[in-house]
Amino acid sequence: MNPWLTIALLVVSNVFMTFAWYGHLKLQNMNIITSNTPLYIVVLISWGLAFLEYSFQVPANKFGYVENGGSFSLMQLKVIQEVITLVVFTLFTVLFFKGEQLHWNHFAAFLCLIAAVYLVFLK
Repeated sequence: MNPWLTIALLVVSNVFMTFAWYGHLKLQNMNIITSNTPLYIVVLISWGLAFLEYSFQVPANKFGYVENGGSFSLMQLKVIQEVITLVVFTLFTVLFFKGEQLHWNHFAAFLCLIAAVYLVFLK
């Protein structure tokens, strides 16, 4: 499988995951759901989004894994997924939650993530 297709599937998966985990907070902020909305309703909405997340995550890992003809080891897949998760989450936070700000330590953490990706790909 093309490694870029694996990464694209992981990105789409993480967009759904981020909305499943944190989207209800934005919906509450927009008064689409309220703090009085029953928790089971919020959970069901999140589960629906999580299903979409898994619909992309599982194929990305299955076809991206080297033993299935993919390009990545299990450790590489995990580190790539974590970096994508944090990038997607950061973009989500900055775009949808205007009160959240990035600081120097966030950028320092991103540099550490880049170093982690480099290190995990060393032979």
